[in-house]
Amino acid sequence: MTKDVYNVLFLCTGNSARSIMAEAIMNSEGKGRFKAYSAGSKPQGAPHPYTLDLLQRLKHDTSGARSKSWDEFAGPDAPHMDFVFTVCDDAAAEECPLWPEQPMTAHWGVPDPVRVEGNEAVKRLAFSEAYRILRSRILIFTNLPIGSLDRMGLQRRLDDIGKTAGDPTDIEHSEGAI
Repeated sequence: MTKDVYNVLFLCTGNSARSIMAEAIMNSEGKGRFKAYSAGSKPQGAPHPYTLDLLQRLKHDTSGARSKSWDEFAGPDAPHMDFVFTVCDDAAAEECPLWPEQPMTAHWGVPDPVRVEGNEAVKRLAFSEAYRILRSRILIFTNLPIGSLDRMGLQRRLDDIGKTAGDPTDIEHSEGAI
């Protein structure tokens, strides 16, 4: 599996927080090797304000951020996806569309910061924590030797990434294994 640019789709139910964060992180950290998209099974209509605020403070481009249905990526005119990752438990339990050409898939569940209750500081901390976990997993993924792994070996790695807690040492261990 060797390409110049890999297309990656991040799925979540509402497409208002985690999947939008993952799209922004991948497009930033992917260094031109990855083009990320995000979508949801039941899009909320707009990204959560805390998501946009966090991404903007961290210097991510949010100009194209919008909440959209995964149906946009299941049709014949959609970009071909090489990887599809679910980032929330709800999306993992739902029946996903059939993706043309069978992309690699994995579940990288992250707690939903939108559901966190408490004062503003507690809520914003939940968004920051979701971002941290996603960024850690994406950094591990972008450092994989994708072109030299067979499909089964790559699938194992993708599944393992979804089990990491987003600890910075997870990245070090992953890079050491490459």
